[in-house]
Amino acid sequence: MSFKVGDPVMVLDEDFSGTVAKISGSTVTIETKDGFLMIFDKTELVKNDIDTHIKHRLFTNADVDSVISEKESVSKPKQKRIKVKERYQPTLEVDLHINQLVKSSKGMNKHDILTLQLDTAKGQLEFAIRKRIQKVVFIHGVGEGVLKLELEYLFGRYPVKFYDADYKKYGLGATEVYIFQNPK
Repeated sequence: MSFKVGDPVMVLDEDFSGTVAKISGSTVTIETKDGFLMIFDKTELVKNDIDTHIKHRLFTNADVDSVISEKESVSKPKQKRIKVKERYQPTLEVDLHINQLVKSSKGMNKHDILTLQLDTAKGQLEFAIRKRIQKVVFIHGVGEGVLKLELEYLFGRYPVKFYDADYKKYGLGATEVYIFQNPK
């Protein structure tokens, strides 16, 4: 490649550019924009044909800043995938612990407490049937098992299927009820 003094050049495999200051045989001395003189072989240089105004117009700091801000901008958050198991979680939970049903159980005997818990369970089950809620979890606690037995007797009188609720979520003290829906 032929060079002449004043030609803008770039160095191959290096991050240097400048203008040809002196040509001596196969060596070319270039002056960088910082004023340093550097000597290279002709085979290590290429002409920089892009006019500096065009180059600056193509690559300005504003362009770089806009690209960086575009890359750093918050992208659309991905929707959280719901596992198949979680899609069919019960939609209604009924806590039958006495402290959840009344402010104070002072003055109530065990029979009164059990009756209130069963009436609440019956009311919530009938509500779920009316509103076509397919699954209900009754949280009864572990205790002596009296409430659980009474609930099983109650559920036997309705068109439902019942079984122990998810152990990970409720432990041993909950029963899940599946209500059969009649298509209309």
